[in-house]
Amino acid sequence: MKTYPLIATAAVGIESLVNQELKDLHYQTQVENGRVRFHGTAKDVATTNIWLRTADRIKIIFGEFDAKSFESLFDQTYALPWEEILPLDAEFPVSGKSIKSQLHSVPNVQRIVKKAIAKKMMDYYHRKTPLSETGALYHIEVSILKDHVLLTLDTSGTSLFKRGYRTEKGGAPLKENMAAALVLLTTWYPERPLYDPTCGSGTILIEAALMGHNIAPGLKRNFAAESWEYLQPEVWAAVRQEATEAINHDIKLDILGTDIDGRMIEIAKRNAQAAGVGDSIEFKQMQLSDYRPNKEFGILISNPPYGDRLLDQTQVERLYKQMGDIYRTMPTWSKYILSSHENFEHFYGEKATKKRKLYNGALKVDYYQYWGKK
Repeated sequence: MKTYPLIATAAVGIESLVNQELKDLHYQTQVENGRVRFHGTAKDVATTNIWLRTADRIKIIFGEFDAKSFESLFDQTYALPWEEILPLDAEFPVSGKSIKSQLHSVPNVQRIVKKAIAKKMMDYYHRKTPLSETGALYHIEVSILKDHVLLTLDTSGTSLFKRGYRTEKGGAPLKENMAAALVLLTTWYPERPLYDPTCGSGTILIEAALMGHNIAPGLKRNFAAESWEYLQPEVWAAVRQEATEAINHDIKLDILGTDIDGRMIEIAKRNAQAAGVGDSIEFKQMQLSDYRPNKEFGILISNPPYGDRLLDQTQVERLYKQMGDIYRTMPTWSKYILSSHENFEHFYGEKATKKRKLYNGALKVDYYQYWGKK
C-alpha cells in the first residue's frame, strides 16, 4: 500500500496535543508551528480523520520545493505525478498563501499552480480541451514561506472540529476540537467526577464523554477523501467498523453540566443525545452559586463569558470573583478556567498553579489551572 507524507494541522498552542494523539496511534511524528508531520497509507488517512480529537485537518503533502520565480513554480508543479491521485474529471480548486516570499501575489501563485496541474492532466490524458472538473472535490493548497513551497491536498473537507452532533450553538460557541483540547490538558480520566458550571451548549462535556466511552469523534461525519478513487475509498468502511467495535458503553461516567440559561441546557441535552452520549451527562439549569459538589477529587472545567459577547466587563469580573470564592472551598478539586481577561487572577483572588496560552479562534486566551490536593 502506497505511503504518503501527511500533516495534521492544528490551532496554535495545541500542536503538542495533536502530536501526542498521533503518537498514541503509533505514528512517527515531527512537530512544527501549526502542524504535525507524519507518514501513512490510505487507511491511515481514514484513521486519523476519524480518530483525531484536536486536529483541524489531515492533508497529503504532494510536493515540496523552493521557488523564486513563476516559471520555477510552474515547472516544479507540473513535474509532480498529479495523474496518480487526480482522476480526469477531478474538481481541483487551488487556494493559497504566501509569507515572506518573492512570489508574494497569492492570486498569481494560485493561478500558476492551477495552470500547471491542468496542463499536466491534459498532457497525460491527451486532451486539447479544458478539463470538465465535474467529479469529486480535491482541494489543493499552495503555501509559500520564505520561498519554500508546500503543495497539499485536503483529505478532510470541512474542518475536523465539525463532528456533526451540534444541532444548535450558544452565543459564544467553543469549537469541538478546542473543547477536546481543554479536557486533554486536565488530569481528568473517566473514573473521576467532571463538572462544567458554565456549560452552554455542552461541548466540553460532550467531548469528555466521547473520550470516556472511546467514541471516535469523526465516526458520524463524512470526509472529502472518501470519494477519491485512487485513495482506496473502501478503507473508510473498515476503519469505521473498527472504531465502532472499540466503543466502550459499559463505563459509568460522572459528568455534570450546569448553566443559568435554561434554553442552553435544553440545547446541550439535544447535542449530547445527537453525539450518542445523552445518558452519560447530567445537565441542570442552575446558578453557579447554587452548586457545591459533595464528592472529592473531581475536575472542574469552565469557559465562562469573556465580557465581549454575553456579559459586560463588570458582570464578568463579578463572576470571576464569585468563582474564586466558591472554588476555594473545594480544595481537592482541580479547576481549569479559560479566559481572555488579563486580570483574571486578580478578580478570581488567587494566582494559578499554571497557565497556558491558547487561541479560541482568533482570540488569545489563557487556560488557568488550579491544581487540587492529591
